[in-house]
Amino acid sequence: MTETIELALKTLESQLNQPLETALEACARCGICAEACHYYRAEPKVEHIPAYRSEQLRSVYRYEHDFLSRIFPTWTHAKKLDETTLAKLSEMAYSQCTLCRRCTVNCPLGVDTPLMMRAIRAMATAAGTAPEILVMLADSAIEKGKDPSFFKDMFLDQIRDMEVQMRDIMGDPNTTIPVEKQGAKILYVPLAGAHTILPPAIVFNAAKEDWTLSIFEAANYGVFLADVNRAKQVAKRIVDEANRLGVKEIVIAECGHAYASYRWDVPNWFAGQFDFKVRSLIEVLAEYIRDGKIKVDPTTISAGVTYHDSCNLARNGGLIEEPRYVLSKITTDFREMTPNKAEALCCGGGGGLVALAEYTDRRLAAGKPKADQIKKTGAKIVVAACENCRLQIGDLNEHYQLGVHISALTDLVVRAMRLPKPLPGHEAEHLFEGEKAPVLGD
Repeated sequence: MTETIELALKTLESQLNQPLETALEACARCGICAEACHYYRAEPKVEHIPAYRSEQLRSVYRYEHDFLSRIFPTWTHAKKLDETTLAKLSEMAYSQCTLCRRCTVNCPLGVDTPLMMRAIRAMATAAGTAPEILVMLADSAIEKGKDPSFFKDMFLDQIRDMEVQMRDIMGDPNTTIPVEKQGAKILYVPLAGAHTILPPAIVFNAAKEDWTLSIFEAANYGVFLADVNRAKQVAKRIVDEANRLGVKEIVIAECGHAYASYRWDVPNWFAGQFDFKVRSLIEVLAEYIRDGKIKVDPTTISAGVTYHDSCNLARNGGLIEEPRYVLSKITTDFREMTPNKAEALCCGGGGGLVALAEYTDRRLAAGKPKADQIKKTGAKIVVAACENCRLQIGDLNEHYQLGVHISALTDLVVRAMRLPKPLPGHEAEHLFEGEKAPVLGD
């Protein structure tokens, strides 16, 4: 047995807790999960049935844990793990499953197929067969956390430039983007790029919030690799920053996997060191509008708007009504996709897939059910509160010629605040014909 196979099997054994063993043992092969999967809906073939995918891991599991399977593997469909099988398992777990969990919520027995796909991803990572780009991105984030001084000066220069832009948009020369503010109430953790910093900064300033900006980004590629060690190292940067600054809560940018990991996993990883709550920026937007901390005008946006439920935010995170509440206050023509909320179809870009260029064709094909959903609404603006979803729907928009404008939720909120100047880079101005003279909040 090669060292690669030994590492993969050792990793599988280390993950065999009760939830994973239950998932491996409980499947009734009923096939109900097939129609729940966007891959199968896009291309109905056996390889795209979640039960079939999980069966590939079960065959290895049987060989290792069932005496009869070692003697008569053909009888039990058991398979000894070799490098060819590991490579096939790895490609399947990364390119044919976005870990959306729609199959799980529709399974009569609650079989957690994504949990098994994560086990395969962990095996692939340990054995060195995981996608190289995801490994590089995770390791880069870890290195960035070891010596923030290497990039901090350049980051602060970019923030100062953004402050100038923000003051111009808001018409207020006193607004700031605080960084490393000791004792702030909120630590806002953005993604890479000004588009996830400037709009939230405008909202925080308009609400007169006591906040500070994290010097790190929320994305955690260790999560996509199912590598807990890497994921913990990436997350530790922000946990340490929050503790050092003494903040009361962490607010995560519009990002599905980042919210899910910091809301559910990270508090368990850092029990005893995690003395603050975690919220999504979506929840904060809903609170500010509900409490009158920011003023919005629903007549600003004239075009039809639909909302895509990110799998990690809605089905896996429970953030379902908050974005709809926000949209109800900033639009007059909201159109639901069907199905939606906890039953929403995955866009096809989750699980890190949107970062894997080698699977672009497969990703676009798997996204066709979502493209069809969008087209049926007739909406011209698609709101997605997740960066990966926006990237994927943007690609679907081009590939399937949907003719829609994709937006973050915060961008539309800022638009509805009717500030003296709009956010930069807004194409499709014809979708906002309802604009009138600026109406500034307190």
